[in-house]
Parts: sequence; structure tokens; C-alpha cells
Amino acid sequence: MQIIAVLGAGTMGNGIAQVFAQHGFQVHLIDVAEPALASALVTIEKNLNRLAEKGVLDSHIIGETLGNIKTFTELQEAVKDAHLVVEAATENEALKLKLFKELDAAAPPSAILASNTSSISISRIAAVTQRPEQVIGMHFMNPVPIMKLVEVIRGYSTTDEVAEAIVALSKKLGKTPTLVNDYPGFVANRILIPMINEAIETLYHGVAGVTEIDTVMKLGMAHPMGPLQLADFIGLDVCLSILNVLYEGFKQPKYAPCPLLVNMVRAGKLGVKSGEGFYDYSESRKAEKVSAQFS
Repeated sequence: MQIIAVLGAGTMGNGIAQVFAQHGFQVHLIDVAEPALASALVTIEKNLNRLAEKGVLDSHIIGETLGNIKTFTELQEAVKDAHLVVEAATENEALKLKLFKELDAAAPPSAILASNTSSISISRIAAVTQRPEQVIGMHFMNPVPIMKLVEVIRGYSTTDEVAEAIVALSKKLGKTPTLVNDYPGFVANRILIPMINEAIETLYHGVAGVTEIDTVMKLGMAHPMGPLQLADFIGLDVCLSILNVLYEGFKQPKYAPCPLLVNMVRAGKLGVKSGEGFYDYSESRKAEKVSAQFS
């Protein structure tokens, strides 16, 4: 059985671990914080039970899936026999470069090292390793167990064999892999995040309120979720980080973050994760606290 190491037990990491475990892979889930690992296992079990209740999977799969996951706080021990490592840490370039240096030293020479980064250069990450040809982007969408897309990003040195292996592996997970090249934001976030930023600019300039903007995009453009609500779910800090990558990468004004987004992140209004963003989640209701400033 192939061993898949997943580095990071947050929202993306536990989702990635769940999907691999559901499909019969032995998963080593790694995080420096033991409570994060315990919380990840609880989340995975809840997700599996929810899928079983909906008839998406058989209930006997739940025990098998959980049995396929082992947790680790020690990176070297977790990756020493891994065939593939999927890094799903915070979207921070310095952190990812540090982790890939460590992974390169600890993982078997034959292992593929993948990053779930949503915007950071795969070529840049690969350059800090001694195996740049075996480094690739494997960008899952949130929520991982539900969303079908995997954006597979080839770095400058990624070989055809590695790219083909990750595409084939993604298909085994029931996903639809899409191969793209390594430029800022890749495809998904190069298009999505500027759209979200433009929605924030529209709010910032008082063209319409939060729910009005989201309603126009949901009903007029058939989006399942409005851009401001989506930003809350992604995390406004993550949106800002990706915009900064795009702005640095292209040096074009259209990628400059809206001042409102910058101020909200500075104020700790990060969306769902903080309890408040463009909507108020702390009281289980949606309130236009931000838009009131511009009405």
C-alpha cells in the first residue's frame, strides 16, 4: 500500500488526508500541534458520517478510512517511507521553503513532493530542494472531499513522468485533474481572486452593499456563492496573501489589493475563521456591518 504523507492538519490538510484514506491509501497526517491532529480526526469522522447519512458512501467505509490514518508530530518519522508528500501548511512562502528543505532531507529520494499552495511559485519551492524535477503543485479545492478539481501545477523542472503520475493519482481519488503551468496564481486564483477584489472595490466605493453584490453574482451569473461570502470562507487574509503574490509577480495595478481588504485583515476581520468578515458569523446570522459604512 502506498504511503501518502500530508503535512498540515488544518482545513485543507484534513480534507486531503480524508480523501486519500477513503481511497485505500495509508495516510500519515503531520502537524506540530497534537490538538490540531486530534481536531482533524474529529472533523474527518464528522465529514464521513455526514457523507454516509447522505448516501454518498457506505457506513462501513468510515471505520476503514479512519483506520488508514496515522498521526505524527515528528516530520522525519512520518515521511521516511512516504511515496508522496502533500504539503498543506499556511500560505506563507518563507514557511513553505523551510518545510520543503526539511522534506527533501527526510523523504526517500524517490518520493514526489507536492504543495497544495494556491498561488506560490512551484519553481521557487522546488529550487530549495535537491529534487526539483520531483516537485509539483497539487492544489485541491475546499471542501476537499466534495470539490472535484485538482489543479496540477508543473514547475519549471517538473518532469513529464511526475506530472503524469500526479494526474493519474488524482483520477484514482475521483477528482478531475487539470494540468497548468507555474505562473502567479496559476489559473484558479489568477481569475477568482481579482474578481473577489473587484467585488470588494465595488463595496468600498459604495456602489452597492454586501448582500446586493452577492445577490447580483449569484442570481445574475449563476454563482453558487457570492464573491464576498466566498472571500469570508476562503479567509480574507488568504485572499490578501494571494493578491500580494499576483501583484508582486505581475507588477500590474489591477492586482493591487483593495484598501478595505487590507484594513479588514489588519483589524482581524478574516471571515468565518475569526467570526466576522463581510458577514457576521459570531451570532449565526449574516449582518452587513461593513457595508453600513458606505451606505
